[in-house]
Amino acid sequence: MSRAEHPSRRTVLAAAVAAAVVSGTGPAVADTATATDAADSDRAPTLQRSRLRSGGGTRTVDNHAWTTYADWRRGAAQGTRAVAGPRPGLAIGAALGSVDYTDPHTGKTAAWEYATWTSPVHKLSVPATETIASWNADTPAGTWIQIELHGTYSDGTDTPWYVMGRWAAGDQDIKRTSVDDQTDGKSTIWTDTFAIDDATTGLRLASYRLRLTLYRKPGTKLTPTVWRLGAMGSDVPDRFTVPASTPGLAQELIVPRYSQEIHVGQYPEYDNGGEAWCSPTSSQMIIEYWGGRLTPEQLAWVDPAYADPQVDNAARFTYDYQYQGCGNWPFNAAYAATYKGLQGVVTRLGSLGDLETLIAAGIPAITSQSFLSSELTGAGYGTSGHLMTVIGFTADGDVIANDPNSAGDPAVRRVYNRREWENIWLRTKRYNASGKLSSGTGGVCYLYFPAHPTARQRKALAAVGVR
Repeated sequence: MSRAEHPSRRTVLAAAVAAAVVSGTGPAVADTATATDAADSDRAPTLQRSRLRSGGGTRTVDNHAWTTYADWRRGAAQGTRAVAGPRPGLAIGAALGSVDYTDPHTGKTAAWEYATWTSPVHKLSVPATETIASWNADTPAGTWIQIELHGTYSDGTDTPWYVMGRWAAGDQDIKRTSVDDQTDGKSTIWTDTFAIDDATTGLRLASYRLRLTLYRKPGTKLTPTVWRLGAMGSDVPDRFTVPASTPGLAQELIVPRYSQEIHVGQYPEYDNGGEAWCSPTSSQMIIEYWGGRLTPEQLAWVDPAYADPQVDNAARFTYDYQYQGCGNWPFNAAYAATYKGLQGVVTRLGSLGDLETLIAAGIPAITSQSFLSSELTGAGYGTSGHLMTVIGFTADGDVIANDPNSAGDPAVRRVYNRREWENIWLRTKRYNASGKLSSGTGGVCYLYFPAHPTARQRKALAAVGVR
């Protein structure tokens, strides 16, 4: 489960924030806005775009991604080049220059060559209250990337350039990190999520563009390669309950079972050890379902006395040094895509029917939910935020989940009541254990799938808004 001291993103996103001023940080490191403390509580042929309907039929989600050679050629390149091949991408061509970056988590300052790529403007088919970026990349030692978002509001004004992540697959060059204290008084970045501060005003994000900055050690020919870049914008209505869906085809996928609980106390520098590792544990299950494996050399840093060392590895390499946790949603998707032949995205789904569509095509999913112990029969716990791996459905339509909050690997497979599970996953509002109004994730989901999906998999992904 999530660390107790980490409020769920929806809880934080629902909080009010005060206005603040915008300040810049340099030519090659994104402009960053400064926030005060939060209160408690016309698509081109190859451009990928999709819409998702909620159970009531209203469009609530817009997915958009750049993945093809033509996509990479279409953006504004400054020192970057499009790379052709079976998995087209973006790489450094001729660096624009160098810039110093001081890692806030080590205090170390180093010079980095850089190049940039800025996407075309994407007009959201669903003007959004929240937007989450996703990316898939290879960052060899000596390289890293920054992802930024710049948008236009429905009132015609613009956001600043917001940093959505500074990321590397490893942790020796920089410490991968989200960036706090970014706001312009209309919107705020909460760890990995852009959010309109007060959605009741009617203000929405109408369009956006994304900017990549690719970094490498000066004087080298090293380069990161980005294969996928996109974002999910959503406007999910506030709701305590959702309509019940009708059960579909019963099916169960054979997905490895890993418990986070057997890692309690291991490597506390990564989010206090296994008790908080639901996200990387769930990620590792699906990565291995698709055939992803680590070599003994890659796992050599893990104490040989620990079972399932690949889970420790996933925790280390999804860890967000600013959030101080392993639950950064895009960081988990990016980690999955470091395994050969995999893609990862963060999205929202509209119903259990969407999950059934994916399961029927052989695609399991990771879902985020929060609930009281009384709201999910058989769970035996309550949580402000927890990730599970959905692997199938029973003949009665109940949810079969690999729940990492289990005493050991054999106990991970659980069957949860369909109606209860659907509601705790898809709602946006709830009451917490103290009786205070809190929030839910509104159907947040990680999807990991092959870089080259089968026709059936492509059809299922398209049906839920991912291409």
